[in-house]
Amino acid sequence: MTTPPALLVAGQGTRDDTGSEAFRAFVRELGSRRPELPVAGGFVELSRPPLGDAVTELVERGVRHFTAVPLMLVPAGHSKGGIRAALARETERHPGISYTYGPPLGPHPALLDVLERRLDEALGGTAGRRPGDRADVTVLLVGPGSTDPDANAEVHRAARLLWEGRGYAGVETAFASLAAPDVPNGLDRCVRLGARRIVVLPYFLFTGVQPDRVRQQTEGWAEAHPEIEVRSAGVIGPEPELLDLVWERYEEALGGHHAPGHFHQGVDSHAH
Repeated sequence: MTTPPALLVAGQGTRDDTGSEAFRAFVRELGSRRPELPVAGGFVELSRPPLGDAVTELVERGVRHFTAVPLMLVPAGHSKGGIRAALARETERHPGISYTYGPPLGPHPALLDVLERRLDEALGGTAGRRPGDRADVTVLLVGPGSTDPDANAEVHRAARLLWEGRGYAGVETAFASLAAPDVPNGLDRCVRLGARRIVVLPYFLFTGVQPDRVRQQTEGWAEAHPEIEVRSAGVIGPEPELLDLVWERYEEALGGHHAPGHFHQGVDSHAH
């Protein structure tokens, strides 16, 4: 019986220690899901451990083949290139290793469900109970922002998918940096479109410098516009849906040929 490849989780990196520790804890939790399979994680930039160290860790554990899954909602051009460049260097450093590359997480239905939960929480809902009518709620989905237009387009795609069938007045987009509109201008646009209640929803996996900036900008705008109800929602976080999705992307990278006992647990199996 062929041994399944190890899992290498590739993160973008953050200057925020809380965010980088959340990533490391998430990787540990992934490993606990399948203790017989080596799992390691590293960052493309800014945070430790670097991706190269994670590959070395796997090699030292006897791994020759692994699957790399980018733990990114919106992989921009530089981060996509950074992962591939780092992995290319590692194949030179460790002759004989090979890897497959998984698709990014994207606006998967399970993650859209988590985003919807974060909105409900921001509006005062509790577990199993939605807050009142959503028809007067406008959502401002805030992505990281990039110089890569394809990455920014993915945020717009997520916004459209989040709006479909969920009953919100609308879902608009803004960006934390590098792309327009920024959060204040995005909020201004919501008001011009007739918004009465706005929830700012960060499109980020974990806490970090950019989500903190989004919340600060939201609070500053809200203070200057007391006539508008504005609330801030939380990041996605290490939810079971996210853990399941990483294993689903792992499977997809292997072409879907696996022994019985699929790794995803309870996740909608079609990917977007």
